[in-house]
Amino acid sequence: MKKLLAILLLLPCSSALADMTSTITSSVQIEVMSAATAADRVANSYSVSGSGVTTTDGTTAGVVGGLGAATNGVNAFTTITASQSTSGENFQFTQSYLEGDLVPNSAPTTGAVSNFSDLTSTAAGAIGSGAATIDNHVISVTGGDPGSSITGQYVTTLSVD
Repeated sequence: MKKLLAILLLLPCSSALADMTSTITSSVQIEVMSAATAADRVANSYSVSGSGVTTTDGTTAGVVGGLGAATNGVNAFTTITASQSTSGENFQFTQSYLEGDLVPNSAPTTGAVSNFSDLTSTAAGAIGSGAATIDNHVISVTGGDPGSSITGQYVTTLSVD
């Protein structure tokens, strides 16, 4: 029996069928932002409310003022004066005016302040002294100037089917 066991151990074993895949990937990505400007023009607005008052624009009684014709995007404004209708009685008067932004003659320049109420301007980025190298899967990254981004990535994958 011992001889039979020794002979069985000498017989070749069947191999297992399996696929094994290994990958190693190194990469770098360098991004530099472009210049950008975003602007929102504010519109003209006027509101008036009141009770227990009489109004005038200086020449006509009973007017409520308002916005006139627009010149270069800004409306003319007619203000009014209010006075209490009856002495000793309650009264209330509110008038507000928001002058809108002028229509520009040219597009805004990055970094320059133009005639808009809501303006965001970002200068272009620069790589400057930034750098990235890959040598035998060793990644070296040196930061760049403002507005730039450098990313290094090393990925190892092992799959067995």
